[in-house]
Amino acid sequence: MVAVVTGGSRGIGLGIAKELLKEDFFVVLSARNKSDELEKLQKEFQNKIHFVPCDISKFDEVENLVSEVKEKFGKIDLLVNNAGVAPRERKDILEITPDDFDFVNDINLKGTFFVTQKFVPLLRENGVGRIVNISSMSAYTASVNRGEYCISKAGISMITKLFASRLAEFGISVLEIRPGIIETDMTAKVKEKYEKLIDKGITPIKRMGKPEDIGKCVAAVAKGNFDFCTGTVIDCDGGFNVRCL
Repeated sequence: MVAVVTGGSRGIGLGIAKELLKEDFFVVLSARNKSDELEKLQKEFQNKIHFVPCDISKFDEVENLVSEVKEKFGKIDLLVNNAGVAPRERKDILEITPDDFDFVNDINLKGTFFVTQKFVPLLRENGVGRIVNISSMSAYTASVNRGEYCISKAGISMITKLFASRLAEFGISVLEIRPGIIETDMTAKVKEKYEKLIDKGITPIKRMGKPEDIGKCVAAVAKGNFDFCTGTVIDCDGGFNVRCL
């Protein structure tokens, strides 16, 4: 079985790759750059990982990724849309610029949409396929100092519903996983803030999530455990989604 994971060189993407390797997937990882962590993983699983450099905000690079996967494998079983960026600088929504907005949404939203669209033919080759979109609790949680990020993740929720509706006739399911506060490079600068919030009870499970927590959810989908589900959201967030009085 073949899986493609975008944004797969570090953090959540690499955590997903590690769990899929345990399930005997061949994993194609794409990212703008290869990390040291990915280099180590490739050495460990030499014949199970293929890396393709790709900035998904650039349409020609997306087409190159799809072409390379098609030439090497002919079809895929799973697409994981994980690639995403945080704002370069956290700004109040009254201060963000068009460039700030485009930087985040060209990758997180536009990139995710067109990666999905272009991989559909390779998913259809199997007669059954699975797509997992990695969004965020920010899809429904307002953070006024990074509004462009929240908008991009809310948009991924609609991408999930749109493609779930359109692709069901082809036997392709589309699910969304919403990570909560996950310990990655993206959250490293605000880790102390999040740890204090967790201690105060912002999540019932009192710890930050790990990339492998998200990877295990993806692996469950990849194994077919959710094949009667499409358009479904899986909250992997330590219980952040629970409303308590």
